[in-house]
Amino acid sequence: MKMIRTNLLYLLVLLLGINSSLIYSQEKVKMGLFIASSALPYFIAKERGYFAAENLDVEGIPLANQPLVVQGLVKGDLDAASNLLSLEGANINTIRPDTLKYISINCQNVKYQLEAYVVPVNSTVKTLAELRGKRIMSAPGPGNLFVAKGVLKAVGLDEKDYQMQEQQMSVHIGGLQSGQFDAAYTLEPIVSMMVAQGIGKKLESGVIAKYMLGRPDACAVLGGGVLSSKFIKERPQAAERLARAWSKALNDGNNDPKARDLLVKHMNTSASIAPTVPLSYYNMVRDLKPQEIADFQNLVDQATTYGLVKEKIDVKTMLKTY
Repeated sequence: MKMIRTNLLYLLVLLLGINSSLIYSQEKVKMGLFIASSALPYFIAKERGYFAAENLDVEGIPLANQPLVVQGLVKGDLDAASNLLSLEGANINTIRPDTLKYISINCQNVKYQLEAYVVPVNSTVKTLAELRGKRIMSAPGPGNLFVAKGVLKAVGLDEKDYQMQEQQMSVHIGGLQSGQFDAAYTLEPIVSMMVAQGIGKKLESGVIAKYMLGRPDACAVLGGGVLSSKFIKERPQAAERLARAWSKALNDGNNDPKARDLLVKHMNTSASIAPTVPLSYYNMVRDLKPQEIADFQNLVDQATTYGLVKEKIDVKTMLKTY
């Protein structure tokens, strides 16, 4: 009996040791986050154990703007990014070919809303064209400035017809509330928070698809999940495991309303509005339709003509299927 107890104790210690070894042997991955609702898949995968199930310890690193995310990927400080702006991704891939690959893209439009123009709740402005002469703040980064201006150009406003400044997302609510700005091109969940707090009212959302791509239901690809090409080449198995976890998170984001609860915990969204915050539609690259790829190409081509993307690029070269 004593020998049996000793053997059982030994077996228990051995099992605990194995479990401990598994915990500590999780492979580390660093993922850049731009805090907007499009970063939600990271929090889903982290909180619901999808990364851990693939033996990955994915550290999310919040960064204030998209150029900092690109810089981290180029320098090797980041292996991946949750929601890198597509135009920033296209630009760095023309400057430094094969820097990164998108494994997923987010479609946003009038139905799947992410971006919106918002004005103060007491504003008399009712249309985008009425923003002539106004002081406007934009979500930060060259890509966001380009689309914010591109939408206004499509309704007949030149850059000389208004003042626009990029501002960190953290100051958008205060900037509109204080009267420092007459309007904002901003992103969810900030849009919903402004409306719920009685600070602002939505002038129009889904504006990139409607005005720059010409169809309210177009797939405006402003962001998506990326892996650095260095990470893919040097750690292919980890990249594949991350993609599997990512796919599960995207599915939850698209189909599980409870996923929005994570906006409360990670994006300072009140529990009362989290269930109604609009989300873009998440697609793994393998699930993209030809029209969605064409819409992606259209937007990148416009950015190339504008000079934001330095050279023409085929967006298919930026996509990686898992």
